[in-house]
Amino acid sequence: MFEAEEVTLHFDQDAIEEIADSAYQVNEQIENIGARRLHTVMSHLLNEYLFDVPNKIGPNTEIHITKEVVRDRLAELIKQKDLNEYIL
Repeated sequence: MFEAEEVTLHFDQDAIEEIADSAYQVNEQIENIGARRLHTVMSHLLNEYLFDVPNKIGPNTEIHITKEVVRDRLAELIKQKDLNEYIL
C-alpha cells in the first residue's frame, strides 16, 4: 500500500514578484515565449526539490521560498544565453 507524503511550498510575495521579473527578463533577452518561459523559470527554481522528494526530503516538510532563494537559484539562468534545453 502506498502512503502519500506531503511537501508544502510557501512563497513570499516578494519571491513571487522576483519569479515574475526573472521570467520577464529572460523573455526580453532571449526569445519571448510567454508562459512557457515561466515554466522554465519555475522548473529551474524547483528542480532540486522536485528530484529530492521523497528520498531526501522527509514527509510533511514545509519549504519556504524567499526572494533571496529565487535570486540565488535563478542567477545563473538569467545570465545563461542558451536556454534550448528548457524550451518545450
